Amino acid sequence: MFPMIRKSLTIFLILFSGFVFAQTWNIPHLGKSKQNTRYGAFTNIPKTLDPARSYSSDEIQFIAQIYEPPLQYHFLKRPFTLEPLTASKMPTITYYDAKGKRLPKDVAPKKIAYTLYDIYLKPGIYYQQHPAFAKDKIGKHLYLNLKKDDLKNIRTINDFKKTGTRELTAADYVYQIKRLASPKLSSPVLGIMSKYIAGLAEYAKKLDKIYEKKITIDTPSPYLDLRQYPFEGAKVISRYHYQIKIKGHYPQFLYWLAMSFFSPIPWEADKFYSQSGMQEDRNLSFDWYPVGTGPYYLSENNPNRQMVLKRNPNFHGESYPSLGTQTDKEKGYLKDAGKQLPFVDQFVFSLDKESIPRWNKFLQGYYDKSGISADSFDQAIKLDKNGKPILTDALKKKGLRLETSVSPAVYYIGFNMLDDIVGGNSKRARKLRQAIAIAIDYEEYISIFMNGRGISAHGPIPPGIFGYRTTKKGINDIVYFWDPKTQKAKRRPLSEAKKLLAEAGYPGGINPKTGKPLILHYDVTTSGSPDDQARFNWLRKQFAKLGIKLNIRSTQYNRFRDKVRKGNAQIFSWGWLADYPDAENFLFLLYGPNGKVKYGGENASNYNNPVANKLFEQIRNLPNGAERQAKIDTLLKILRQDAPWIWGMHPIDFSLSHQWNRATKPHAMANNTLKYERLNPALRSKLRKKWNKPITWPLWVLLGFIVVILIPLIVSYWQRERRPNVKRRK
Repeated sequence: MFPMIRKSLTIFLILFSGFVFAQTWNIPHLGKSKQNTRYGAFTNIPKTLDPARSYSSDEIQFIAQIYEPPLQYHFLKRPFTLEPLTASKMPTITYYDAKGKRLPKDVAPKKIAYTLYDIYLKPGIYYQQHPAFAKDKIGKHLYLNLKKDDLKNIRTINDFKKTGTRELTAADYVYQIKRLASPKLSSPVLGIMSKYIAGLAEYAKKLDKIYEKKITIDTPSPYLDLRQYPFEGAKVISRYHYQIKIKGHYPQFLYWLAMSFFSPIPWEADKFYSQSGMQEDRNLSFDWYPVGTGPYYLSENNPNRQMVLKRNPNFHGESYPSLGTQTDKEKGYLKDAGKQLPFVDQFVFSLDKESIPRWNKFLQGYYDKSGISADSFDQAIKLDKNGKPILTDALKKKGLRLETSVSPAVYYIGFNMLDDIVGGNSKRARKLRQAIAIAIDYEEYISIFMNGRGISAHGPIPPGIFGYRTTKKGINDIVYFWDPKTQKAKRRPLSEAKKLLAEAGYPGGINPKTGKPLILHYDVTTSGSPDDQARFNWLRKQFAKLGIKLNIRSTQYNRFRDKVRKGNAQIFSWGWLADYPDAENFLFLLYGPNGKVKYGGENASNYNNPVANKLFEQIRNLPNGAERQAKIDTLLKILRQDAPWIWGMHPIDFSLSHQWNRATKPHAMANNTLKYERLNPALRSKLRKKWNKPITWPLWVLLGFIVVILIPLIVSYWQRERRPNVKRRK
């Protein structure tokens, strides 16, 4: 009988241990809630953290905290305003004619042959600690001339025993601009920057030839010391002063100076990572280990599990802005005015691809902030009497805070203007496009598929960007009319769309050549999600309202992009997120010489109207003001009439924050905003404990169950042991 008791106890211990383990398993940051650390998640693994190569939002959230371009966006000012970051002042801009003669500031843009940007840096800025800067007692670099045998015991950057630092100089910024032309990197902005930075295209060809000559069997990826190759587009003037030469007049170049592509790169780090055995055998490169001067450095890069940003002890320091509006003060955005940045010691990002588990961890307090996925929207948001999104009662009780902001982006459906049916400048094709634009009810789309998180677009320019209008002057009068009662734009009735369709030669949607419904082809990327099919069915119904049959050709992104590039798509979906807050960054999407098929540009619809092109060229060089607004209005009227796009929508970003986070103003353009974050770890610890109390009743049920089973067994065993040992008589 004793073995049975022992077996029962063993089962009890296994079940009890499993229960205890389950109670702690769902606590991702066990014992760390009181640390000055913010926790978040990332869903896609970054491919590169090299500022010359990265052009992805998944990567910029890390890069922007580490690298510092000369300029940044003021955190509180609206409209978005640039200010110096590592620069001591805003760049000095000087214009010259073709003979090298200096021109006045108010000169006509046509007379400007080139522009010089003089940038002056603040002294006393130092890089994070890194082995590339390590030196011996006589000042010789320790790790810049390594052989493969020297790397035997090296697996990560932390395996190097010595580190060092040095001051940021103008040469580091010039070095990075040269890297944009390096054949080793294939920078995604080389093409567009070659149009503006003097000599960049020629410099890229020069480096390509030099690089080819250096390649050998033993050195398949040789080091290019860019200091040895002069470049007219970027020059070092002194230790803290460098100069960039721009072709003609391009005022938007200032915005590029706030992007990571123009961050500094020290030559020592480039040479360090270019040594044999570094990248190919150990992933030691800028892709994995950035080297910057920012408020944080990447202390752990394990993209399959977590990435950790730690406070940079060498950070030069910066103060929280004190200049803000009365509204900023009322919302608590100015509570930290004048205090030293950054506030948080460490950011821990965990790889968490699934939306539901990620959402549950946020509700438990294990992630400090969160977006709202479609799966969680109804649990988080409800609409008030005026249709305004507010938090549900459950989330209000948890003290959560909701922040919303319109993203500087546009999602649209484009017509290929090279297509024989939907393209071209004929009245027939134009009226066909206009009819379709009226029929596709984007207000309904936003309600069904976006949970109301968007506003209908009336043109390519989103809210918050100069040129966008909210009044009657800003509506697309081809698709909408102004209702004087509500003082809002209303979509034109379907009857007007059908009339336009008949005038286009397709009465009732019938193709006169076949006598059957007109068939149009729509190319789109697919994610494989069930939601895709719902969207496709909805869009088919929109075309069916006109009697048109829509053939949807869904494919993977690379295949889709190739079809658009070659002009093989008739109708397609696309989008654009602002690189910088200027109307030019959206209007150039419809500039003829930027056509996708002929020129390889970003004009995916291949729209080309000479009058519109001329207006764009004038708008591009004008400063914001009444004249520029008037020309933008004229251009938008032409674009709406020609209807190369179904203008679609501007998305609204929703974000949730726990009450232990200090309120921060949403910023749609700046990426280096983690330094402004602040939290109360003690309050977080308290609320986590409150929200995640161990569930103990199953343990008591289990104990009771064991007791019920064990007591009879123990009693029986005890009775048997107490029974007298009596022998029977034969």
